[in-house]
Amino acid sequence: MNQEIQNYNDSQTESDKAICDILYKIINQNLAGAENKIWHAHPVWFLDGNPIAGYSKLKNSVRLLFWSGQSFDEEKLQNEGSFKAAEIRYTDSDQINEEDLKRWLKKSIEIQWDYKNLIKRKGVLIRLMTKPY
Repeated sequence: MNQEIQNYNDSQTESDKAICDILYKIINQNLAGAENKIWHAHPVWFLDGNPIAGYSKLKNSVRLLFWSGQSFDEEKLQNEGSFKAAEIRYTDSDQINEEDLKRWLKKSIEIQWDYKNLIKRKGVLIRLMTKPY
């Protein structure tokens, strides 16, 4: 495990650490070609420098975020923010459905909006033509 992310997970309460460890394992297995690091204080996975998935500790939950998730057409993911991100929140590791997560991760590779160049494009997001990883 990436040491920075290990440190992040280890800093959580026991129940939140269990959530973070499961998320890390499944995300890392399904995004094998992705770079992962702590970005804006949270674990995030990138493809070609574009953020696609990550998780963060909130006050009462752990949030799993997909930067392009609003385009996934997935009922369990809730819109987050004013761009294309969508999230799901967990309060217990038993709530993580591995099949759902794997499907969302597959979609996160296939469906990407260009967050990497958001500032350069003055806040305008464009859909990327993605390649298999």
